[in-house]
Amino acid sequence: QVQLVESGGGLVQAGGSLRLSCTASGRTINTDTVGWFRQAPGKEREFVAANIWTGGNTYRHVDSQKGRFIGSRDNAKNTVYLQMNSLKPEDAAVYYCAASTRPFESRYDTQSKYDIWGPGTQVTVSS
Repeated sequence: QVQLVESGGGLVQAGGSLRLSCTASGRTINTDTVGWFRQAPGKEREFVAANIWTGGNTYRHVDSQKGRFIGSRDNAKNTVYLQMNSLKPEDAAVYYCAASTRPFESRYDTQSKYDIWGPGTQVTVSS
């Protein structure tokens, strides 16, 4: 059974940082596009970032946060990371990682393109 599990969420003060992890089991995700989404109470789930395999051992990171969030991977651990810096109270949400087992080359913010989802991890930012 293929699973994704997020970790690294928690409580942080505004301006602080957190690193989220997304670890896969049952499948090697080193060539999958892995996206990060978040959902705050009363709001729809929204795109945060994506880490895209571009061939060999190289990846491209895209995000909606103007560079505050940085993606990386450790293929030996089958894990994708999201480093979140300069956190703001409005960043508070449940953060989900999702993997796409089928390659695609655009619209990384489209949730339906991802077919494996983790249960989420809570991020709380105090002002």
